[in-house]
Amino acid sequence: HRSSSPPRSLAVRPHKPHLASLSATDMTLPNPILHYPANVPPVAALVAARICGVDLTEKPEKDWSSAASATLVFQDKAKLRGIPSILRYLARSSTTSSALYGSDPVASTMIDHVLDQSSSISSGVAFQTVCASLAEHLASTTYLVGHSLTIADLAVWGQLFSARQWDSLKKLPAHSNIVRWLDLCSMNETVAQVTSEALANRPGAKRAVAQADNSEKNSKTAGSKDTGGSFDIDLEGASEGNVVTRFPPEPSGYLHIGHAKAALLNQYFARHYKGKLIIRFDDTNPSKEKDEFVENILDDCKTLGLDPDVITYTSDSFPQILEIGTRLIKEGQMYIDDTPMERMRDERINRIDSAARANTVDTNLKLWQDMIEGNEKGLSCAARFRMDMQNDNGALRDPVAFRCNLTPHHRTGTTYKVYPTYDCACPFVDALEGVTHALRTSEYRDREAQYRWVQDMMGMRKVHIWDYSRLNFVYTTLSKRKLQWFVDQGHVERWDDPRFPTVQGMKRRGLQIEALKEFILMQGASRNVNLMEWEKLWTLNKRVIDPVCPRHVAVVDQGRVLLTLLNGPATPEVVSVPRHKKHPPAGTKLTTRMSQIWLEQIDAALLKVGEEITLMDWGNCIVKKIDVDQNGGVIGIDAELHLEGSVKTTKLKLTWLPKIDELVPLTLVDFDYLITKKKVEEDDIFADLVNLNSEVRTITHGDANMRTLLKGDVLQLERKGYFIVDEPFVSAGSPMVLFSIPDGRTRSWGVSVAGLGK
Repeated sequence: HRSSSPPRSLAVRPHKPHLASLSATDMTLPNPILHYPANVPPVAALVAARICGVDLTEKPEKDWSSAASATLVFQDKAKLRGIPSILRYLARSSTTSSALYGSDPVASTMIDHVLDQSSSISSGVAFQTVCASLAEHLASTTYLVGHSLTIADLAVWGQLFSARQWDSLKKLPAHSNIVRWLDLCSMNETVAQVTSEALANRPGAKRAVAQADNSEKNSKTAGSKDTGGSFDIDLEGASEGNVVTRFPPEPSGYLHIGHAKAALLNQYFARHYKGKLIIRFDDTNPSKEKDEFVENILDDCKTLGLDPDVITYTSDSFPQILEIGTRLIKEGQMYIDDTPMERMRDERINRIDSAARANTVDTNLKLWQDMIEGNEKGLSCAARFRMDMQNDNGALRDPVAFRCNLTPHHRTGTTYKVYPTYDCACPFVDALEGVTHALRTSEYRDREAQYRWVQDMMGMRKVHIWDYSRLNFVYTTLSKRKLQWFVDQGHVERWDDPRFPTVQGMKRRGLQIEALKEFILMQGASRNVNLMEWEKLWTLNKRVIDPVCPRHVAVVDQGRVLLTLLNGPATPEVVSVPRHKKHPPAGTKLTTRMSQIWLEQIDAALLKVGEEITLMDWGNCIVKKIDVDQNGGVIGIDAELHLEGSVKTTKLKLTWLPKIDELVPLTLVDFDYLITKKKVEEDDIFADLVNLNSEVRTITHGDANMRTLLKGDVLQLERKGYFIVDEPFVSAGSPMVLFSIPDGRTRSWGVSVAGLGK
């Protein structure tokens, strides 16, 4: 085909050919030229080129049919036609360690299979069948192949969004896993950046590749639309380069999973629209706030992968906010009330005007000065917005705007004695800092009118509000006040306790941040409020750790039984076995085979004389004798090796440890919920709901290879489950401490099994 369109260079890192194969004149080889229909940009190929560092020259062909295949043309006129072939070339030519073609031959072969099938994904009678198959596959995996983005994902992703039928099918519940996967692909920074560039100013490119682009939708419906588990929402007034979001944590605790959702949502929309993300510390209550919390929140943000453009503090704006307060009093929009707190609360409930509402401006200004000075009279007062005491919305019944507090502020010390409430400061600082879209949980919906009133009265510009559902979990509180109570009462030591829903607590328990991000992504910007089980999150986590974590063996100390192999090795034999049979990069471990080995009592009790069993990572043996004590407990076993026996025919396959001094002492710690009621209500007496038996410790010994494990390493103890190292091995007198990692299955003990508080 011929085209009048001039070639256009795609700004990607240059491809560096192998120098050994080039002559001096070859050093300036021109870039391969990518031809494609102008109205159907091959976004998958463009994304792959950017990730792989391969330099291409784009040439959109205006006279090509939209059905024509993208073609890559080289200097010698060789051509590659079709996205699958082009993606293979780009991945093989990568100058980066992107692993877009998989990390091993098996993964590469599976990727080839997906690429071969991807071209069949097009609108037609078979499209719905293809989607059903894809949804079924994605139900048990994060990406199409492996555990990271590959060219298989890019190929299918690009095909779906060029298929007309997808728009009508994506809202079906059966396709939720596909939507989740598409959102995950779109959150990749390179994907978002390159696709936005590729589609810019191309009217023929009808479909937005990134999930949050909704230019064809009516923004008037944004306030009532339910988005399900997707980021496919319409931010009112949003446009590329003109979106500013903010994540405003109060430094009164560590970030928990609810904050993680808020943080990642704000970052997603800021980056999608090529805008700006602000992290702002809402430090308006010195009684609760500490530098410790600021530092740990910043650490949590780093853990979550947040990349803010700026970090600010509400306290930076205290002078302006106090100045606004004075102005509002002079304008009659705020008054000073010395009504006792309980009475004020009752009057608001019963829609009774406070007597202070009739104060003159001069009286209010005098009392305001008392508050600023923090004197005895000022401490008895509160500044209130003059809104509407008869309004059906209780948030508009003259809410408190300022209160006195003599506690030194963690940043400003004793400079201020009066502080704005969140409801006063937030609308002002949002507007002051240029926030365009305030994302808030739906619990704030009744306060949206208050938010807008404050901005109007303060003369500030309008900020768009989008509300989404907060996360709620069974047997869990996300109230920072109640979490602090657990710390203060000694039920936990710190905010990073593995039973806490904090980012640090969950990470210490073994949750991988990749799994947490995927879980948040699956929730999307939904407005559906429900009580969630923890199992889904831990199931996602298992999918991340199981394919790669090394396998080790531990035997419980209590009641352990010595098994003597009558024909065992005369001297100990040390052999090397894989740490993970399906993941060679996990390396190998050394196992000692000898005539005396340890079994757990629970396994020994299952054995019968004459039975053939399998000793894992060794072979079969036949039980010859079982010694028991007066209570029927097994105290010794004799057996003979039968290595020629088939492991496929044995019923019992047991873990074991050699009787050597090098075994590592372990303490295995399992946890239960801290709360005994599935759903905590506001009027519950919290102290009555505390689970006083939320921790179980088991003394064991592990194989000698565990000496090399470090804090934070994840492993599987065979036939026991997944664990994370909380305290590594130091000496025989200081046991390693391993925390159990839930795997998404029903608990075997504790609150959830007992069914307390149902």
